[in-house]
Amino acid sequence: MDYIPLDTEQKYLITGIAGFIGSNLAKRLLEQGCQVTGIDNINDYYDINLKYTRLEMLTPFEKFSFIKGDISDKELILSLFEEHKPSIVVNLAAQAGVRHSIDNPDAYIQSNIVGFFNILEACRYNPVNHLVYASSSSIYGSNEKVPFEESDVVDHPESLYAATKKSNELMAYTYSHLYKIPTTALRFFTVYGPLGRPDMAYFGFTQKYFNEEPIKIFNNGDFTHDLYRDFTYIDDIVEGIRRILSIAPADAVPHKVYNIGNNSPEKLMFFIETLEKCLGKSLGREVVFKKTFEPIKPGDVPATYASTELLQAAVGFKPSTSIEEGLQKFTDWYVEYYKAK
Repeated sequence: MDYIPLDTEQKYLITGIAGFIGSNLAKRLLEQGCQVTGIDNINDYYDINLKYTRLEMLTPFEKFSFIKGDISDKELILSLFEEHKPSIVVNLAAQAGVRHSIDNPDAYIQSNIVGFFNILEACRYNPVNHLVYASSSSIYGSNEKVPFEESDVVDHPESLYAATKKSNELMAYTYSHLYKIPTTALRFFTVYGPLGRPDMAYFGFTQKYFNEEPIKIFNNGDFTHDLYRDFTYIDDIVEGIRRILSIAPADAVPHKVYNIGNNSPEKLMFFIETLEKCLGKSLGREVVFKKTFEPIKPGDVPATYASTELLQAAVGFKPSTSIEEGLQKFTDWYVEYYKAK
């Protein structure tokens, strides 16, 4: 199962298309001749210039159309489905960020709960062949059994963000049960790469270096109990999604859940050292970050580690980009994009 072809006759709708994953997925589909409609509210959770840069990658494609709007606007979503009649929907629109959800809970309920409900309702009244939606590794909470498997109990989320993603899986299962909507949840594990999200650690660390500010490491400086993260390069994420799109569940309740991660967690400190080396190569000089150590933040979990056996069995693929290769591509992009010196 080396290659699963896309059906270019189907119409694809991607929500959150100006986001990191959405824009890269859209580009891949458009390059393969698919018709893609995207919606995004371009909110200012982080630098909107990055979002517009991502959209600029897509505008040259004739089969691309964009609507600026919010999935929490039910009338807009219903009319969008009625007009464009998508066959495959990829819901990536969400208020992201674990720590941000501590201080701004309303945004998460509005986008991640109300917005996702609107997508489900639209799929109910405008039947689709497949709804693929973003879940998150954060729903595993402080699960101590690793690697995390899709069959693990996930009833103890550590943040509101995680709780909204768990809610999405329950809501989607119910709609699959009641209305036979084929749905697939993808539990993403720490996605990184060029044109990524500035609120992610690797991006923020790089920014702080150029601002001559120390980076904050939330492990109390305790290297015997280091944080582990299953960092997954964006191209691997996109390939995994692309393959999943063509494999709609056909069970009695047509709902599936897959981890999509690198299956190779790295110590946070090793990740930081690798980022320093890659940035040094991009700049042609030695790079050492200034560091401060603080207690782990509420909502953060000690480790994320994905079992990817179900994904591999379903679509014949597992992420394979090494942290060294992925971070080098990121730092090369960052230095060029920001004209950093």
